[in-house]
Amino acid sequence: MKITPLALPGLLLFEPAVFNDARGRFMETFRADFFEAQLGCRLVQENESTSVRGVIRGLHFQRGTAAQGKLVRVVAGEVLDVAVDLRRNSPTYGQHQIVLLSGETPQWLWIPHGFAHGFAVRSQRAVFQYKCDNYYDPAAEGGIRWNDPALVIGWGIAAPLVSERDACLPLLSESNGLTL
Repeated sequence: MKITPLALPGLLLFEPAVFNDARGRFMETFRADFFEAQLGCRLVQENESTSVRGVIRGLHFQRGTAAQGKLVRVVAGEVLDVAVDLRRNSPTYGQHQIVLLSGETPQWLWIPHGFAHGFAVRSQRAVFQYKCDNYYDPAAEGGIRWNDPALVIGWGIAAPLVSERDACLPLLSESNGLTL
C-alpha cells in the first residue's frame, strides 16, 4: 500500500494495491494490524453514510478524551473531502486540505485528532465510510460552520444541501476556548 503524507502534518493518503481483470477488481480494504502499525492506534468503530449530489456534511470533530482520528473512504460515488487543522499550537492552524475521494479510485484518508472534517458530494449518490479510533460520544461533539469565510473552502457546490445543525455551527473565530 502506498502512503503519502499530505501538506498538513498528520494527514495521510493511503492507496491500496488494486487487482483488475475481466471479472472486475479486488483489493484489501482493511487490515487491522497494518493500520494499527501505520497510525499508532486501534480503529474501534465504523460508520457509513449515503448522501445525494450537493450534500455537504461537516465540519465536525470530537473534543477531549472522546477525540477521534478517522480513516475515511468513498465506497461508491465521489466526494470532495475536507480536513481543517484546529490544533491551536500548529503552524497550520485554521488551514484546510481538500482531497477528491472516489469509489473508482480507491484511497483512504487519515484525519488525526485535532482536525474538523467534512465532505461535499459531487456524484449523484455517494457511499462514505469511516473508521474511528474512539467511540462516538454525543456530549463531546463539536463543529465549525462549513461556509466560514475565514476558512475559504472551495466546496464546488452552488446550492448545497446542509443540515440545520451544520448551518448553525459557530465560525472558527466564535469558538474561543475550543479544546480538542
